[in-house]
Amino acid sequence: MERKIGRGASFLIVALIYVAATAVGIVVYRALPFAFWVNLLLADIAATVFTFAFSLAFKNASVYDPYWSVQPVVIVVALAIEYGVTLSGGLTLAAICLWGVRLTANWAYTFDGLHAQDWRYTMLREKTGKAYPLINFLGIHLVPTLVVYGCVLPAAFLLTDAPSFHFGVTIGVLLSVCAVVLQGASDIQMQRFRKQKTGGFIRTGLWKYARHPNYLGEILMWWGVAIASVFAMPHRWYLSVGAAANTCLFAFVSIPMAEKRQGRKEGFAAYKAETRVLLPIKKRTARKF
Repeated sequence: MERKIGRGASFLIVALIYVAATAVGIVVYRALPFAFWVNLLLADIAATVFTFAFSLAFKNASVYDPYWSVQPVVIVVALAIEYGVTLSGGLTLAAICLWGVRLTANWAYTFDGLHAQDWRYTMLREKTGKAYPLINFLGIHLVPTLVVYGCVLPAAFLLTDAPSFHFGVTIGVLLSVCAVVLQGASDIQMQRFRKQKTGGFIRTGLWKYARHPNYLGEILMWWGVAIASVFAMPHRWYLSVGAAANTCLFAFVSIPMAEKRQGRKEGFAAYKAETRVLLPIKKRTARKF
């Protein structure tokens, strides 16, 4: 019987993995001769591969879970140190750091240890069998890395291009900050509900009218960053593709997976009929005659 690694030891191990992965990324970034965004992409992939190796070592793909929120903060902070900070870049940097710290703290709060794995990964392993190692690397590790890389790229160009301040940047930043608050509030409400262990579906707070308000916060966060960059750098509008890809990831992968799992519970059909997918706004019901 394998000895279970305690929660404290698990935290330390994961922290050391991420410190080492950051070092790997920095070394790769500085060693490459390409444009900064290409170096950044390859460094990001190298850090992901490094993290993936430990996911295999611990037989737990959830080693990768905090990468989603740690990666953007590391990128923008490193670029801010290298290129300096303007008002536009600084505001966006602050919003991303706020998001990253909040989401990482939520991960830490819910982290049980290296023995626990996200149910989605376990489900994929059971469904894909021998193909799971490939699915694990591409679907669980690499694709999310590329999506979040695309999301953070507008902020990266805001820091490297250092454009003049445009008031519209504040619109995007405020949207991102509101998204952080929305996501944080929904996560806290869900944690309190789970502590009650009443089962069923949460029907209070932001969850009263929406089934995935936390996902809405994640989607809006990166649209805020994209909007800020479009106002400051209209010629780089194409960088919004990262936010679009992130939206598609939630719309076509994360939400359907969650809905399918919830669908196994009794009463889901009624719950679904009374709530919206993302918007925490009361759903109109058909008038009875």
